[in-house]
Order: sequence, then C-alpha cells, then structure tokens
Amino acid sequence: MRKQFLFIFLALIVANTSQAQGKTTRIGYIDMEYILENVSDYKEAKSQLEQKAQKWKQEVEAKKLNINNLKESLKTEKALLTKELIEERETEIKFLEQEMMDYQQKQFGSDGNLMRQKAALAKPIQDQVFTAVQDIAEAKNYDFVFDKSSDLTMLFSNKRFDISDQVLRILNRTEKREQLTKKQLKEQEAKENIENAIDENPAMADRQKALDEKKAAREKLIQDRKLEQEAKRKEYEDRRKALQEEREAKKNGTVSGTAPATAAPAAAADAAKTSSTAKTATPTATGDTPAGEQPAMTKAEERQLLYEQRKKELEERRKKILEEREAAKKAKEAETQKTNTTNN
Repeated sequence: MRKQFLFIFLALIVANTSQAQGKTTRIGYIDMEYILENVSDYKEAKSQLEQKAQKWKQEVEAKKLNINNLKESLKTEKALLTKELIEERETEIKFLEQEMMDYQQKQFGSDGNLMRQKAALAKPIQDQVFTAVQDIAEAKNYDFVFDKSSDLTMLFSNKRFDISDQVLRILNRTEKREQLTKKQLKEQEAKENIENAIDENPAMADRQKALDEKKAAREKLIQDRKLEQEAKRKEYEDRRKALQEEREAKKNGTVSGTAPATAAPAAAADAAKTSSTAKTATPTATGDTPAGEQPAMTKAEERQLLYEQRKKELEERRKKILEEREAAKKAKEAETQKTNTTNN
C-alpha cells in the first residue's frame, strides 16, 4: 500500500510540474541490478563473496550432520545409559544445536555477514551510479530518474526511457580514462560525443545501426573475396605444378599416354582442350607421336593456358566490381530516401 501511495504521489508531482512550467517533463529510469551485474569489479567481488557463503553453508551442514549423528547414537545407546548420562548427552546436543543456529544467524541473518558484505560491496558502485545519473540528468535536462529495481512499483516502463546503458558507459569511461594516453583520450572523447548524440536522437541511432550493419556486410564481402582469391591461387598453383610434373614425366618417358595422369587429370583435360590447335601444328621433340599418346605441352601452350586462366579471373573480378558498385549505389539511394522521409 505504501508503494502505491508513493507512486501516485510522484505521478501527481509530475503532472503538476508539467502544467505549471508549460513544458514536457522528461522522465528516465535505471535498473540498478542490471548495472551492478555488468560492472566487472562488482562481478568479481560478488563471485568471491559467493564462495565465502558456500563455505559457510558447508560448515552449517557439517554441524547439522554432527548433531544428527549424536542424536542417533543416543537413541541407540539410551537403554544402556544411566539417567545422568542421558541428561548430559541431551544437554550437549541442545548446546550444539543452539551454537549451530547462532552461527547460521551470524552468517545468513538479516544483519549477518553476508548481507553486510553485500551492502559494502555494492555501495561504492552505487555512489558512482548516483553521480553518473546526476550528470546525465543535468546534461540532458531530466526532471525525474527512478530506479526500476527499488521498492517503487513500475507497472509499465518503455525501454526508450531506460538510461542504464548510458550510466554503464560513463562508469566504463571513468575506468578507461586512467589508462589512456592524450591521443587515445581525444579519440575516446570523440567516440563519446557520437554516443551521446545517438542517445539524444533515436533517428540517428537507427541510422548508426544501419551503417554498422552495412560496414559488417562490406567487411564480410571483402573477407569472402580474399578467401575466394586464395582458393583460386591455390588451385592455379596445384594445376601448374601438376602440368609441370606431367611434362617432366613424359619427357623422361616414365608415363605412357594411355595411363591416366595421377597428379591432375582435370588439369590435363583442360590443357588439351585450350591448346588443341597448337598441338596439331607443333611436332614433338622426338618426331611423330605414338598412337594413343598425348604430346608433351610446350612452353607456348603453357603460356596460352595461363593467359586464358588470367583472362577468366580478370573477367570475374570486373563482374564482381560492377555488382558491388551497383549494390552500393542502390544502398546510397535508399539511405538518401530514408533521410529525406525522416526530415519531412
């Protein structure tokens, strides 16, 4: 009930302020839990604290196990013990139970070590968050900034009023500035100005997102082209090596024309196809070619094969460049049209 009254009271303040000043009231909110979970120092310290808490839980479980063992032992031996010994053991068990409960309360109670260390861990970062929120509110003229994770009940919250990421950027900037040189500091300030402009203008944020996507697509295209060129270069080297090996083998008389070429049959077939005219006009060094045997490839034929392959690669490259230019032209026209629509 108290939360609802507080929310209604704040809403009335906002409405009255808006009517009195005759201007739009700017409201923002943060999510403190989200901010804390994304601060590296807090995450590391929280992990260490969780390890401590796990150790405390294990100690509590060990105490419980010891007490249960004593109870079972007393239950088993009770018929053999005197009344005084039974009372003594029961007193010891009660003492251990009370000691275990006190230890559990000390570590995990509402004012225990776990809660106090959590508060001490979060306080320095919370102070930085409050300072960052004040800076953002003053710079961007916010009238109210709420904490979504506090006791205040927010029945609805539009994401575009969430300034948690802006607060995180300020915290990260403060940490990075201590390690930057003057040149890096200037570059960082320029980057921060762009980020601030994007925060102020949602249309610019959409445009920046489109530019980032276009840049990523362009980088991927360049990478794909590099991989394709590497593959072609490797294929060319393999084919050239196979042709040289086949030529040397035929010159030495170690490979017959009827035997299939083991190095690169496809390359030999392409070579025969592209240089069929040259083969008919050029005799072999030994005279007539035996029946069924392919003549060895001459230097002129090899140059012709390399020329044809190079010509094909250049044609493919030219075609890709034209396609990229056309795509860039269409993207630029679409962006210009979108900008004009936004301005109108």
